[in-house]
Amino acid sequence: MFAFRKFLVKNRLWIGLVLIALGIYVGIENTWWIGWLPILVGVLTIVAHFLIGPVTLLQRYVESGDVDGAKELIDMVKFPNLLLKPIRSAYYMLKANFSTMSDDLDGAEAELKKSLASGVADKDYQGTAYLQLGTIAHRKGNTKEAYEHLKKAVSIGLPDGDSIATAYLQLCSISMQRRDFRGSKMFFSKAQAAKPKNAQIIDQIAEMKKYIARIPG
Repeated sequence: MFAFRKFLVKNRLWIGLVLIALGIYVGIENTWWIGWLPILVGVLTIVAHFLIGPVTLLQRYVESGDVDGAKELIDMVKFPNLLLKPIRSAYYMLKANFSTMSDDLDGAEAELKKSLASGVADKDYQGTAYLQLGTIAHRKGNTKEAYEHLKKAVSIGLPDGDSIATAYLQLCSISMQRRDFRGSKMFFSKAQAAKPKNAQIIDQIAEMKKYIARIPG
């Protein structure tokens, strides 16, 4: 079933053109009472190609860890500005994730900003995007921008405890660099209160606790 869907999505444009041609042929050779139907389906198929793209298949590839397959689908989108807003945002977010995986931080940052500029209304989605922007800025050494993005992320809202803890841990780290010990303790407490489940984040909290314990007062 998935293979059939994949075939349809990958060849949606050509299928639409063939259906339109078939409808015109039937209309001329037989009757337009029948010919209009494949023309309509063909037009809708072409519209779906540009407004939806292959994004509906991407989740399957991402969940299975098939990065190359997901990238192949992403590369099929030639006119991202024609995608519907939620799909366009998801498209840019996925591109940002792939750029991050390849350590192209500038590219990831640009794609995330495009994703936010698409006007997605989902707060968790916005918060996640700002969290990623903050993380990227932190990795690039731009602590001021990182702090602003991370604060915005927690202000807007994040989808789970792991994301919340990640944001507060980075805010804690930045505050320690600024020697804002009061802020460090506050952000660390909030990271703990988020009760993350990810083992790596739990280890980071345990490690950060050692530094927090040395802070006077």
